[in-house]
Formats: sequence, structure tokens, C-alpha cells
Amino acid sequence: MHRNLQAAVRDLEQHGHLVRLAVEIDPHLEAAEIQRRVYLAGGPAILFERVKGCRFPMVSNLFGTMERTRFLFRETLDYVRRLVELKIDPNVAWSNPLRYARAIPTALSMLPKKVSRGPILKQTCQIEDLPKLVSWPNDGGPFVTLPQVYSEDVRSPGLMKSNLGMYRVQLSGNEYQLNKQIGLHYQIHRSIGVHHAAAIEAGKPFRVNIFVGGTPAMTLAAVMPLPEGMSELMFAGALAGHRIPMISQPGRPAIYAEADFCIVGTIDPNRQLPEGPFGDHLGYYSLQHDFPVLNLDAVYHRPDAIWPFTAVGRPPQEDTSFGEIIHEITGPIIPTVLPGVHAIHAVDAAGVHPLLLAIGSERYTPYNKKRRPMELLTIANAILGQGQLSLAKYLLIIATEDAPGLDIHHIDQFLIHLLERVDWSTDLHFQTKTTIDTLDYSGQGFNSGSKVVIAAAGEKRRDLPREVSGPFSLPDGFGHVRANLLPGIAFIQGPSGKHAGFEQDMQRFTQSILLDHPLTNFPLWIIVDDSQFASESLNNFLWMTFTRSNPATDIYGIGSSTVYKHWGCTGPLVIDARIKPHHAPPLVEDPKVTQRINELAKPGGPLHGIL
Repeated sequence: MHRNLQAAVRDLEQHGHLVRLAVEIDPHLEAAEIQRRVYLAGGPAILFERVKGCRFPMVSNLFGTMERTRFLFRETLDYVRRLVELKIDPNVAWSNPLRYARAIPTALSMLPKKVSRGPILKQTCQIEDLPKLVSWPNDGGPFVTLPQVYSEDVRSPGLMKSNLGMYRVQLSGNEYQLNKQIGLHYQIHRSIGVHHAAAIEAGKPFRVNIFVGGTPAMTLAAVMPLPEGMSELMFAGALAGHRIPMISQPGRPAIYAEADFCIVGTIDPNRQLPEGPFGDHLGYYSLQHDFPVLNLDAVYHRPDAIWPFTAVGRPPQEDTSFGEIIHEITGPIIPTVLPGVHAIHAVDAAGVHPLLLAIGSERYTPYNKKRRPMELLTIANAILGQGQLSLAKYLLIIATEDAPGLDIHHIDQFLIHLLERVDWSTDLHFQTKTTIDTLDYSGQGFNSGSKVVIAAAGEKRRDLPREVSGPFSLPDGFGHVRANLLPGIAFIQGPSGKHAGFEQDMQRFTQSILLDHPLTNFPLWIIVDDSQFASESLNNFLWMTFTRSNPATDIYGIGSSTVYKHWGCTGPLVIDARIKPHHAPPLVEDPKVTQRINELAKPGGPLHGIL
């Protein structure tokens, strides 16, 4: 397979998966908008040969389609799956020895290889020489969008206890001293945070290397959710089909020999500087906050270096492919880690972390005549205790016994099944004043919010209406009801939530609706800023509802009450999904840049036929 990015680019071009763009493109907004539009068009990878203000070419959309992602790993992906099968049940090797014997070379390639030299050390440059990629108008500066941040544990340094993660890297702007400091955005609970804490405790410098480029397997490994203590270099080697060459350095973390770029530096444990804003994967800006600073020692690059990048924003984007390929590889192992779980789906259209769907089993409760959720709640708590799954705000879980053939990735069918069975008076289970995704501003403060588990099991309890019938009235400021998307869901346009009285709006609304209101046959009401937009597509509904609401503060109900500290309602559940004063602003492209890209896409232009 590809030992470096240059080999991958040649391979993609030879097989029609990559095109070259010879016209000069500005890395300030233009390159990212081209990437987003090419991705949405299902287009090829793009090699930007002329980058304004920079001597290095750039490449994007390497993982833009699942077809291309599988193509990149076509020689190794099946063998990696076989290793996963062996991990789940080693006895399967006896059933088909030849099939699993062929996976042995893949297993051998998992051990990183120590080397003394490599292309990465051939040349050096400054941070200001790198592409100044700015993706959104209000970004705080240029960012590395496909970084591989490498660290080792000072207590036990070495390749096998290293961490490779994809954490946000800001190259300049704000208060950073150009060519001397850059920003690293990571949370203390991440694996790199464990290394950071260990360095502080040991009183030793925390040294970090940031790789950019190299074999595409290293990029995917950087986002792979592996167990703590297991090196991502092992997974990268299996997927790349060769041992990952790492240059050993006395007293410093190793350097990836085939990387295109390597930024070397030391984290100052006693200093943080403002990082951001940054247009993020939820479709909003993550705002400026203090994060660790990397004091620079050197920037290395290979002579033929290419700068790979992507653009993030409201999903779906290129990083959607990461989630899909990771699920393909690791999905079968989930039941072995979480007994009773049949399937989990982190919903990309909702920003991944805000909404999690799950199918579990009520296998131990055959005596449960009323078929209410029991084991599902145990399973839900286990799910919320697993790594990045713990960031979920909404966990919706159903029983496999009620729908044995339901595909969890058919989100519309999953929601219909749940709404037909859920009992809002018993099936809502909140966790309040807890942590949520740092990038999510729907909660009560930075990294602070709530969670809700909605668990539904048993026989169908209602038929879901598909249209609004009969005359009715709503309180002042509420109206434009639409119910054309999914049965059982009504979208109601409310007054702007961008004011201090947004909670009073909802209290006035819910208290004025009686249980015999004509709309109460719809079990779920969503209050939105624009009911037409919200109801136009499943993706619009998912994005608006779950990125703009915090369960404990934005879930209301008709006929609500608290019984023995359990909140529920006898009428419809109401979710306030309006934009609130404390929310981060949504991402909006620069119209001048959009016009420029439109010109390039006209007949005769370099992007014609691609966009």
C-alpha cells in the first residue's frame, strides 16, 4: 500500500479519483469552500498546484466518498476486518484457517519500526511558510485541519505507549508569536491529556510532534477511538500494510519518517492562550477559549511535501467518511464491549455527539408483562460511560425484541418506532449539570450541559398522525405549523429566542395548551426559528433540533409533572430548538468568495464539471 502521500496521490490520479487544479487558489476561504462544494457534489480529490502565498501544493477530499476511502485501503481493509473477527472470537480461526492465516502479515505490520533517518528531516521551514488555510470568515487564524498530534508518556516513553490524535492546531493569529508559538485545542480527558498530566506530575517537559501528511492510514489512525494505552501506530501499520517508520530521538518523541511536515515543540504546562474561533463540525463556530500553547523548536518537511487538508462545518462533510469507515471496522466488536447492545449509531447529521441511537436487549426480563424499559436503562448507562460516547446529549434506545429487523441507520424508521411506543411520563431519564462536548454551546456554560435517555419498549401504543387537521389556535408568537416530514412530529415556528426571555416564551406556550388541543395527537413538537426549513429534510430536522437544544433546559411538555423527582408529561413532548442568546453563531460563507468559486465553475472554468 501507500508508504507516503505522494504514492497515494499518484494512485488516485491514475485511477480517476483525483484531478489537478492549476489555477491559483487562495488558502484564505477559497480552498475550503471549494473542498466543501466538491465534497457535496461527490467529486474527486483535488490537488491544488498553485497556492497563493505558499510554495507547497495542497490536496483535499482524499476521503470524500466511501468508494474512494475503501479504494485507498483496498489491499488491507479486509485483512484488518479479519483481525477484528479474531479479536471478537479467536476460535473462528479453526473454522477457516486459510482465511485467517492470510491476516498474519497484517498483524506483523502492526509493530512500528524504529529507523534513524527519513525524508521528513531533509528540509526545514517556518510556520509562516505553511499554507494559511482559513476555512470560515470568522476563524481566528489559519488552522491545520488534518493534524496527527503525537506524544509519548514521560513515565514510560516509547512507541508502544504513544498517542496519536487529531486535535485542533491554530498556526497563527490571536496572541501567538508568529514562528514561535501555535495553539493546541484538546481536553484533559483525551489521551494526550493523560500524557500532559503525567509530564506535569513528573516535572518534565511535555514534548509534542505534529505530523501532517504521510500515508493516509496515519490520518485515519489519528481519529480511531482505540482503548487508552494502545498505540494508534499499530492500527496505522495494519491499515497501511507496512510497519510505520519512526525516527527515534533521545529524550524526545519519535518523528514519523514519511510525514510531509512535522512541527516540533514543547507544551508550556503553566501557560494557555486564547485559541479560536473556529468553524466546527456542529455547523457553528467554537468560540475563543484558553488552550495549551506549543513553543516551537523546528518545522521539518520532505522535499516533495504536499499539505493535505479538509474543511469542517455543518455535516455531512468529508469527516463523515471517517465515522463510516470506523463503524465498518469496529462495529462488530461493540457487543463484546457492551453486552446487550446490538447496534449504536452516532448521527452525523446531528453533529455526531449530540444524538446517539441504540438498539439493546430486554433479554433478562421475560416476566416483564407490561414490556417497559428495564435492562435498556442499564445498557444506556453503560453506553454513556464509554469514551466519546459519553459526550452524547440525547441517547435514544429501543428494544431489539420489538423490531428484530430494524436497521439503526434508517433514522426515520427508528424515530417512528420510538414515537409509536414511548411513554413521556415514564421513559425520560435526565442527567443534569454534567459535561458535554466542549464544542457544543447549547448548555449552561463552557463544557457544561445535560443528557437525556429516552428508552422505549413494548407494544405500539399510538398511531402517528401524518397531517394537521381541523382549526386551532396557538399562543401569540407561535404558528406556521408544519407536519410534512415524519409522522408524529410537528414543527412550530416560535418567536425569536435571541433574548433573555426565551424560557418565559416556552412556559407561556406550554401552560396555555390544553391536553385536548387538536395538535396533541402529535407526540413530539419542535419549536424552531423557521418551520419550513426544519421540515424540508431529515438532515435539517436533526441538525436544528439536536445542536440547538440542551435537554434539561430545552425540553418541556404538555401536562408535565414531577413525581418522586421523575419528570414527565402526559401530552406531547416539546423541544425548544430555537437559537438562544448563549449559542455560538452558525457558519455562513463569504458571498464574495462564493461568487469567485461560481466563476471557476462556469463552462470553460477549471472547476466546470466538478462542481
